[in-house]
Amino acid sequence: MKRIVVALSTLVMACSLSCGVLWAQATAQISGTVKDRTGAVLPGADITATQTDTGVTRTTISNETGSYVLPNLSLGPYRLEVALPGFRTFAQTGLVLQVNDNPVINAVLEVGQLTEQVEVQANTAAVETRTAGIGQVVENQRILELPLNGRQITDLITIGSAAVVVAVATQRGFSPNMPLISVAGGMGYGVAYQLDGAIHNNPYDGTNMPFPFPDALQEFKTETSGLTAQNGRHAGASVNTVTKSGTNEIHGDLFEFLRNDLFNATTYFAAVDPATGKKVHSSVKRNQFGGTVGGPIQENRLFFFGGYQGTTLRSDPADVRNVLPTTAILNGDWSAFTSPQCNAGRQIALRPPYANNRIDPAQYNRAALNIIARLPKTDNPCGEVFVGR
Repeated sequence: MKRIVVALSTLVMACSLSCGVLWAQATAQISGTVKDRTGAVLPGADITATQTDTGVTRTTISNETGSYVLPNLSLGPYRLEVALPGFRTFAQTGLVLQVNDNPVINAVLEVGQLTEQVEVQANTAAVETRTAGIGQVVENQRILELPLNGRQITDLITIGSAAVVVAVATQRGFSPNMPLISVAGGMGYGVAYQLDGAIHNNPYDGTNMPFPFPDALQEFKTETSGLTAQNGRHAGASVNTVTKSGTNEIHGDLFEFLRNDLFNATTYFAAVDPATGKKVHSSVKRNQFGGTVGGPIQENRLFFFGGYQGTTLRSDPADVRNVLPTTAILNGDWSAFTSPQCNAGRQIALRPPYANNRIDPAQYNRAALNIIARLPKTDNPCGEVFVGR
């Protein structure tokens, strides 16, 4: 019994210590104040935010100072309504929340019937007044349409926020060859990466863990300067990425990206085939293909989203030089192998006790001879064999 109590206590403590990490989500919030035409605050007003793509609603009530906050809202387009008996309903449409947004929407209610409505269309981005950080959101359209080498979305970080790639990590951890990006003069490993609110840094070298492919990402935000507590884990910047989610409508896409030398001109520095005297085309053939699909499981309540990307890469192998024992070597004569012709113009001599570059074949290891017997034969006096095309 005592062991069970200790085990449960340990589990509760571990969960408590991890709560600071587990709560994080890629969300936004709306806040503001409800007033009448004279500027007097209106407590008790019903505020409803509806995500128009999914139909999910969040509600709250303005407090005694007329203020309200709707935290932890999922990203996307919203309709905001403010209602209070004796006043016309205030409605604002065209409000699009992006990652870490915190717009202030102040509602001014006019005297009238509750069934009457004053609608405000806001098709411009809301001004951020709650945080001092400098940031830029790269939305889904730019993620999909801007050219990406290998479809790595980290290349898009450098289009803003004074970011530049300073090096490429070579640590053989979870994400080798990921770029070290300096933002606003910060260190290359000073960027905090998040995926859907969870920490996404490689602990081995400080770079990012692999991100989902572009079609599965909704948007990401790069923020620097005066970072908030939730994003201030690293001094340089914060990159917060958000994956797509399902909506009340089924949506998705299919894609195929092809690299084939048949569609390209031969490069100026291409190698020349000595047999034909013509430049050799690249043999690289690369295909990246896949798709995404999302939709409702239960309308306005439960949704799904999934995606897949596959990559195939085919090319002729490069010529690799191998050296095999020649017939002369197997007979004990190493003179050709040690000659200048086989050693870049330098004569090599076998060390004593082997004289005249000869070795008694009886001294060869029999197991090694059995292995050599299964290797390809070569007429090259230097024993060279090129393996490749």
